[in-house]
Amino acid sequence: MADLRVPPLGESITEAVVGRWLKNVGDAVASGEPVVELETDKITVQIPAPEAGALSERLVAEGATVKVDDLIGRVSAGAVAAAAPAPVAAAAAPAAVAAPVAVPAPIPVAAPVAAAAPAPIAPASTLPKDALLRLSPAARAAARESGVLPSPASAPAVAPSAPAAAPVLVTRPGDEVVAMSPLRKRIAERLVQAQHEAAMLTTFNEVDMSAVMALRAKYQDDFVKKNGLKLGFMSFFTKAVVNALKEIPAINAQFAGDEIIQNHYFDIGVAVSTEKGLMVPVIRNADQLGMADIEKAIGDAAKRARDGKITLADLEGGVFTITNGGIFGSMLSTPILNAPQSAILGLHAITERPVAVNGQVVIRPMMYLALSYDHRLVDGREAVTFLVKVKQAIEDPARLLLAI
Repeated sequence: MADLRVPPLGESITEAVVGRWLKNVGDAVASGEPVVELETDKITVQIPAPEAGALSERLVAEGATVKVDDLIGRVSAGAVAAAAPAPVAAAAAPAAVAAPVAVPAPIPVAAPVAAAAPAPIAPASTLPKDALLRLSPAARAAARESGVLPSPASAPAVAPSAPAAAPVLVTRPGDEVVAMSPLRKRIAERLVQAQHEAAMLTTFNEVDMSAVMALRAKYQDDFVKKNGLKLGFMSFFTKAVVNALKEIPAINAQFAGDEIIQNHYFDIGVAVSTEKGLMVPVIRNADQLGMADIEKAIGDAAKRARDGKITLADLEGGVFTITNGGIFGSMLSTPILNAPQSAILGLHAITERPVAVNGQVVIRPMMYLALSYDHRLVDGREAVTFLVKVKQAIEDPARLLLAI
C-alpha cells in the first residue's frame, strides 16, 4: 500500500484545491501515471502514482482544500483493477470538508431580555449640562417639566444592524450558471489582495512604434534564417524595461513586511493567457540575453503554460511583469500589480493615429503604455521617468544597443 500525499507546492504556497481525480477507485495505474490534479493560485499540479497497482482509496473530494503533506489517497501495489466503489470513501470525506461546514455558534438571547427591564431614571437637575444638550428640544422641555429623564449611561443599547442580505442571483430562460473553478477563485483572491494591500497608481504614456516596426521589417528574414523564429515586439520591450530598471532601481524592489528588498537581478515576468487563467512565466537574467534568446524563452514558456506543462519554478522570483492586452485589441487599461512586485507594464494595441511631428500632422502607428506601481515604494517622478525611458528606447532602438 502506497500513500498519495500533497507534495511541496513551491515558495510560499502551503495549500491547494483538489481539482480533479483522474482515476476512480479500483482503476489500474502505472508507476508515475497521474492520478489526481491539484490547483494552486498559480498552476495545476498532477500527482503521479508512486508505484504500479490500483487506486484503492480517494480520501478527499474534488473541490476540497488540502495542505502540503496531507494524505489524499492510497494505491495498492500490484493490485488489479476491480469494480469501483463509491468515488470518495464515506468515512474519510467528512474529515476533508468538515472545516467549511462548521456549525455557527448559537445567537445569544439573554441580552435583549435583560434590556427589557425599566431603565433607571435620574433627576434632570443632577444631569450634566452636556447630557441635556444631547436631547432634542422637545425632550429637554419634557425633562425640565417632569424633573426626571432616563440616564444616558443606562439607556438600552442600540441593536446592531442586520448584515446585508446576499445579492439575489437573477437568471432568465437560457442562462447557464457555472461554478467558479478553484483556480479562478484563487486568482480572484490574489487580485483583490493586491488592490487592498498596495497603494496602486497608474501612469500613462504613448509610444511611436515606427522605428521598431521598420527595424523588424528590414531584418526579419535574416533573423528567422539565423534563429529559426520571428523577431517580435516583446523582446524590444523586455530590453527596454531592463534598461529602465537599471536607471530607476526603486522599481526593481519589493516589500517584505517592514523591510524593502532591493533586487539587483533582472528576471522579467511575461503574462500569458491560458484556458485556465493568466500565468506569468519568468525570463531569467533578461539583462544577459540577446534578442533571439529572449524571443525563444518567451515562446517556450508560453507554449508550456498553454500545454499545462509549466512548473512552479517557472513562475517564481520575477522582479517586474509585462502584460500585453494589445494582442486582444485593448486600447488602454490599468494592469493590476503582480505582488510582491512594485510595478507592471501594460502594452496595448498598435493603431494608426494622427500625431504632431516637427510641427506637422502625420499618421503614425501609436501604442498606449500603462505603468501601474506601488506608491509605497515608487514615487510619481520615478514612475514617470521609468515610462519615459521605455518610450525613448522603443522610439530609438539604438539606445538598446548602447544601453542609454
